[in-house]
Amino acid sequence: MSLKRDYIIVIDLEATCWRNNRRPPDQTNEIIEIGVCILDLDTLQPDRKMSILVKPTLSTVSEFCTRLTSLTQQQVDDGVTFEKAAEILVRNYDTHNHLWTSWGDYDRRMMQWEASEFKVTHPFGGDDRYFDLKQLYADMRNKGKRRGLVNALKDQKITLEGRHHRGDSDAWNTSRILAKMLHEDGIGILAPFIGGKEPENE
Repeated sequence: MSLKRDYIIVIDLEATCWRNNRRPPDQTNEIIEIGVCILDLDTLQPDRKMSILVKPTLSTVSEFCTRLTSLTQQQVDDGVTFEKAAEILVRNYDTHNHLWTSWGDYDRRMMQWEASEFKVTHPFGGDDRYFDLKQLYADMRNKGKRRGLVNALKDQKITLEGRHHRGDSDAWNTSRILAKMLHEDGIGILAPFIGGKEPENE
């Protein structure tokens, strides 16, 4: 696995959802927003935040989903296909050549499912460049107990920026937790995910 080591890609997905997970029998959860930013490994600053709205084809946006995310059916109807969203990620973030992460494994699984369901080339090339920051944080900061993003921000005395449950804001705030961990513990904490070597900027 060959990786560029100038930045890490941080993502957060929002998907169609229903109160108490009461999904209509003819619908399924699918991505309606891909939030993304990078964490520069030289400056340890997040940058290049983007929200990509994705038009669902197997479900609709419920009232509960709108209250949770602020996204409406009209907004996502103006979004792009998942295939186009994948192309944007590859073009703008060089996703095949960088380590990527999210707050919890759900995002990885949803990305994998959609790529398979819609027969689209996985924008990150698969899972071999992925690590679950939520689990890494639990192991390093919370005795293995997993924390929600908002609680982790509070634990680290990092003020929430933007709106929780919007992809771009959550990706941005996730990157700020990672930045603090790298600042305090060193970039060597990424060694297990990059073949045992500490990253060096190119």
